[in-house]
Amino acid sequence: MIVDLPDTTTSKISKALVRIREEGGAVALGRVLTLIIASTLGHEEEAIEAANDASREHPMRVIVVSTRESDGTHSAVAARVDAEIRVGGDAGASEVIVLRAYGDAASDPESLVMGLLLPDAPVVAWWPGEAPDVPAESPLGRIAYRRVTDASAQADPQAALHRLCTSYRPGDTDFAWTRLTLWRAQLAAVLDQPPYEAITAVQVEGAADSPSTALLAAWLQMQLQVPVEYELTSGPLAHGIRGVHLTRASGVISLERDIPEIATLTQPGRPQQDLTLKRRSLRDCLSDELRRLDPDELYGEVITRGLPQLDDVVAEQTGAHL
Repeated sequence: MIVDLPDTTTSKISKALVRIREEGGAVALGRVLTLIIASTLGHEEEAIEAANDASREHPMRVIVVSTRESDGTHSAVAARVDAEIRVGGDAGASEVIVLRAYGDAASDPESLVMGLLLPDAPVVAWWPGEAPDVPAESPLGRIAYRRVTDASAQADPQAALHRLCTSYRPGDTDFAWTRLTLWRAQLAAVLDQPPYEAITAVQVEGAADSPSTALLAAWLQMQLQVPVEYELTSGPLAHGIRGVHLTRASGVISLERDIPEIATLTQPGRPQQDLTLKRRSLRDCLSDELRRLDPDELYGEVITRGLPQLDDVVAEQTGAHL
């Protein structure tokens, strides 16, 4: 069910929620958190769909704050908030409140959502598209336990990733890191098998628009304490992480994904294996991040310490090749 509330206020939205609950039997009991999605007008639905799917594992209230792309023209448009309340089949296991704010009403998103937050429940803020320069200091970031961004959705993913180095605060995370979960698990499983030899060299390959490739290289360099070479490629078939090559005394271990969802594992003295290694959907990434509400300390170390160290090594390697 979708209830439209044009030109409304937070107070009217709250009253409408109570009325819907009383008339239709929809209840907020059991909701474990409030998810705030900061979007731009006309680009809300993909994020809402992912949140609806994730809500089956994490029952929650979803508040979507949708505004025009920042262009400095808020004052030229009359202040107005149009709202939608979605419950039942249109909201998964959540309640979805969509706030489309115009004019000056869009300049203070914190005041729009404060009266709609679930009481005594943690708040997670998610920017599926353009993110603030410092998420923790943004109006929505200040009220959130966790702040989720997506460097791959930015105009320049690699530059966005490096901005996260300086803007990071405990509680921040990025889907570029979340998408590495299956890669990190598979590589850890391989290295947990004999022969237990030290890794002497690492090479990582991925697409130029894949910030996950740089984070994977930074994580491996931190964990294995060896310089890592990584190569970014472009082209119509280049997408995401392509492969990881680990060199040790007995030979090279290669984990390569040349076709979607299937990776090939090659190890010295063992038969080649084809493994399922899917590209993670928005729903998968969001569900992962909602499983923990404490700061991801490993991500914090990789983004603030590992990535700058990787940049230093790459600069040295580039200088050596000149």
